[in-house]
Amino acid sequence: MMYSTIPTAGMAREEWLQLRKTGIGGSDAGAVCGLTPYAGPMSVYRDKTSDVVEDRDNEAMRQGRDLEDYVARRFAEETGLKVRRSRKMYRSRVYPFMLADVDRLVVGEDAGLECKTANAYQSDQWKEGKIPPHYLIQCLHYMAVTGKKEWYIAVVILGSGFLYRKVGRDEGVIGKLVAVEEAFWNRHVLPRVMPEPDGTKACDEVLSRYFPVARKKSAIPLLGFDEKLERREELLGMIGELEKEQKQIEQEIKCFMQENKAAWNSRYRVTWTNVETTKLDAKRIREEQPEIYRDFSKTTTSRRFTVKAA
Repeated sequence: MMYSTIPTAGMAREEWLQLRKTGIGGSDAGAVCGLTPYAGPMSVYRDKTSDVVEDRDNEAMRQGRDLEDYVARRFAEETGLKVRRSRKMYRSRVYPFMLADVDRLVVGEDAGLECKTANAYQSDQWKEGKIPPHYLIQCLHYMAVTGKKEWYIAVVILGSGFLYRKVGRDEGVIGKLVAVEEAFWNRHVLPRVMPEPDGTKACDEVLSRYFPVARKKSAIPLLGFDEKLERREELLGMIGELEKEQKQIEQEIKCFMQENKAAWNSRYRVTWTNVETTKLDAKRIREEQPEIYRDFSKTTTSRRFTVKAA
C-alpha cells in the first residue's frame, strides 16, 4: 500500500491541527504552488514551522464544515453514487511530507469526493466546467497520496445552485506537484529557511506576525536594493498614471449618469448609490470629554513602511 493511515474519528481539533503541521495537506498544496487567493508559501511555512498551534477559524470555514454533509448528500442525489466518510488521515509512504484528510470516498469507484461551498460572487469561477485552480490542485494532491484514479469535487453555490466536476488522474501534473511540494518541504520547512516573498497580501500578513514591532532602534546599512527600489519608483509612477486613467473613466460615467442611481447595458451594470456613514468625532470627544476618551481609547502597535530619497 502506498500510504499509511492515522485514525481521526473522535480526535480533538487541537490534536488534529498539530497533526496537520507534520506535512503538506490538500488545502496547503494550492498555497505552496502560489494558486490560493488567501494563502501562499510564506503562510504555509509559518504554519509548519511554528511551535504554536493556531486555529484561525472563521465563519466561512465553519459554514463549509457544517454544510459538508449537505454537499455530500446533494452529490449522492445528483449522481446516484454512494459516498462514505473516511475518518482517517492518509500519509504517503514514498513522500511522508504529503498528507490527505479527505471529505468522502466514493463507494464502488476508485475515487474520492471533495465538498465545497461558494457564495454568489464566486459563481463565475465554476462556469463552463471550470474549477478554481487551488481546488483542482487539492484534488490532484489527494490522488497523489491515495493513488486513486479520479476525484470528484462538488460545490453548493449558496442561494444559487449545485454542481459537480470529475477530475481524472494526470500523472504529468501530479509529478510536477510532488516535485514542488518536495522542494518546499526539503528546502524551506525542514531546514527552517523562509521562502522568498511573493508580493501577496498573505505574505504581508505573515511578515507582520514574524516582525510585529521594531525591537531595535538602530539603523542598518541598506545594501543590494538600489535597483529594486528604483523599480519600485517606476512602478509607483505607472500605478499613479493608471489610477488617474481609471478615475477619469469613472468621472465620465458619473457625468453621464448625473442624478440617476444606476445605468446598464448588455455587458455592464453600473451603480452610483447613496451611502450614509456615521462616525464618532474623536477630536471633539478628546477635547470635551477627556476622561471618556481615555477610558474607551485603545492603543495598538503596527509598523509603517516608507521609502524616501536620501
